[in-house]
This record gives sequence, C-alpha cells and structure tokens, in this order.
Amino acid sequence: MDNISQQHKETARWAMQFALQNGCQSVRVSIITANNNSFEYRDTQLDKLHQSSENKLYIELFVDNRYGSFSTNRIERSELEKFIQDGITSTRYLSEDKCRQLPDSSRYYKADNTDLDLYDASFDSIDTEDKLGLAKQAIEEIYETEKRIISISSSYDDGVGAEYMIASNGFEAESIDSAFSVSVSVSLKTDGDARAESYWYDSAIYWADLQKGGIGKKALERALRKIGQKKIKSGKYDMLLDNTTSSRLLSPLIGAMYGSALQQKNSFLIDKLGQKIVSEKLSLKDTPHLERAFGARLFDGEGIATKEHTFIEKGVLSSYFIDTYNSLKMDMSPTIGSPSIIQTNLGNKNFDQLLQSVERGIWITGFNGGNSNSTTGDFSFGVEGFLIEKGIATTPVSEMNITGNILSLWSTLEEIGNDPRLNSSWRIPSLLFRDVNFSGL
Repeated sequence: MDNISQQHKETARWAMQFALQNGCQSVRVSIITANNNSFEYRDTQLDKLHQSSENKLYIELFVDNRYGSFSTNRIERSELEKFIQDGITSTRYLSEDKCRQLPDSSRYYKADNTDLDLYDASFDSIDTEDKLGLAKQAIEEIYETEKRIISISSSYDDGVGAEYMIASNGFEAESIDSAFSVSVSVSLKTDGDARAESYWYDSAIYWADLQKGGIGKKALERALRKIGQKKIKSGKYDMLLDNTTSSRLLSPLIGAMYGSALQQKNSFLIDKLGQKIVSEKLSLKDTPHLERAFGARLFDGEGIATKEHTFIEKGVLSSYFIDTYNSLKMDMSPTIGSPSIIQTNLGNKNFDQLLQSVERGIWITGFNGGNSNSTTGDFSFGVEGFLIEKGIATTPVSEMNITGNILSLWSTLEEIGNDPRLNSSWRIPSLLFRDVNFSGL
C-alpha cells in the first residue's frame, strides 16, 4: 500500500472547495485508507480470519459559527455533492458556538522531508501463510505441555493506514503507518472454581521487529503463577507496578489534563498549573518525534505541529493538553490536543531490583474493574498480583481493592524503574509506591 492516491487528494481538495462555495466559511477534509488482517486460532484450529480495506472521507464544516462533522465511505464526486450539501443544511440547524474555529494557521505543521519511519514497505509482500504460521506456532509451543490447560487462543493482527488532511486556511499534509501484533491467552484448571488465566503479546511497527517466538510460553508462565490466588489481610502495603500495569494509574492523571475535562469542570487538576501536584520524583514529557515508535507523529488531528515538551517537571504541572476549541472556550493558550508518546524520567533499577527492595508489599500484575472520579480524583480499583515478603514474590493474591486519591497516591511514589516497554505509546517503567490502602480480608 502506498500513500493516499493523487485521485483521492484531488477529491479532498474538490470537496473542500465545493463546501466553501456552498456556504461554509471554513472546512477541513481528511481521506483515510486502511488495510487490516486478523487471524485467530483456538487451540490448534483456525477460528477466525478477517481481512478488510476501507476508504473514508471525513469533512468538518464551519458554517455561520456552527460546526458539523460528517463521514462517508462513498467518495465519488457524484455522491459527495449531495452528501456535503446535506451536511451544510444539517449544520445550520445546530446551536451557534463562536469557539468552533480552525486553528491559527501559524501553528500548523509545515510539510518537509522529515520521516519518522512508521511504515514497513514490505507490508503487502508478507505472505499470509507466514502470518497464519506465526499465530499457530504461538499455540504449538505450549500445546499439550501442561495437563491443566483448558484452552489456548492466539491472535495475529496487522494493519496499515494512510491519511491525507487539508484545511481551508492553509494546512496540507499526509501520513502513513503500519503495525503488527501477536498475542496468546491461556486458561488453566485449578483446584477451586476459578480458572487461572493470563496472556502475553508483542507488537511492532515493522514485521522484522515483531517477536516471533516465546509469546505462548510467557502467557503460560504468567497463568501458572496465578494458581492458588486468594485474598489476604487488609492494610497498608507498599505497591509495586510492573511495566505492563504502571500506565493504568497514570491514565486518570493524564485524563485530568485534557482541555475537555477542564472546560467542563470535570477535572481534579483545575487551576493547578504551576503547582506541585505529585512526587518531585516524577517528570513526564511528550516525545512525538521518536522514529519507528508507536504514537509518533508530526501533527495532531487538527494539523498542529507536534513538538517535545515536558508537562510534569519534578512533580510540578507545567502544561495541559488544550485543543483550539477548548482554548477559546476557556480563554487560554492552546497547546496540543493530546499527548503522542509519554515518557517518564528513568531510575537506575530494573523490576527485579525494585522487587528485592520491598520488605512487605504487593506486586500488582493486573487490574480488574473499578473506577476513579474525574472531578475529585478518588479511586477504587480491583487488583491481583503477589504478596511480597522480604524481597520475594510469594502468595498469589486476587479479589483485592486499592483505594485512595490519585494525587495522594502519586505523592507517595518512592522509586521509578528503568524498564519501560517500547511497544507502547506510553513508555512507563515499573513503579514503587509506599503505604497504599489495600482491602481484602
């Protein structure tokens, strides 16, 4: 698959001009093309095979201080004329909102020769048999190796997508990216009613970088560790999050920085800019221009040029994520609508070294439901994992909850690891917190 075709680009430009000629003051148009493949094996049988491709046009209409957004997969000009005219008519029925505007054109990404290496050009030449073989082999490496296995499933997914975006006040750019992933989940019999279940996965932007072996073995190993899970006594424990779970407790903190949450008074970080909100041990930055990395991008959904910036510096909140609309609503300077690749400052210990430093605590390997209040930051999450005694993971635990307040929790951050997983756009390493409330027995 190549970038968006010249014909599609011409259609997008035509659609923009047609909308302007029919009553719009401003217009933004995107054309997106995508190809996806998905295979799933259950035990040794192919259970699902799905292949899809799509072409879609998105058009955003700014009409007399009103805003409408519409999409269609029928992108022939003969059909688009009525589609756009109907969209303009519908938009005129909406309430007036003068904050609905395109961004200041000076903030747009200006296309140059920068390449973030996000597209594997070999995508179309990879044989389907190789993809199927990868999913099947992930199961075969553990099939019938353990008598307690009830079921194993594996899935392989890949996709490539390209976008061309144009706006009537001077923006024009395109992007293309690819992704590959393989995952395995395993379910085991136990002596009790509950099954021991776990999974493992890998993902990559390039086929050559995708882990081709060991996924099934890792999933089985994680499931076997769960046998014998039980509740333990309630109390305050040190809490260790590994690099597969650490982003879960970061999510409410990031969500509270979004302009939409702030503007709707639905954030516990209102009026906190410039204040110390978490432990001084934590710094977070957005690094959008890492090459060959999930989340990397040169511009956001509005066309704004991305750039590296720190939004928490030594515990102090230094920036929000504010798009054009919410900046006008709140009379604040816009930044960027959302982060691209989040990275934290790194410590000097890996997970095993952090584990060994814990006298008594709980290593969390998974979250099971729960919620956090976006206005107050209060939370309650179901967790599972292992009791840590004198630096050793001992009893598997489940059906426990952690409770508290997000800001209070992050103020107890004791140590940051040096082991982020690089196949995620949130590169958060293992984290150690002190004195967290756990409820169990």
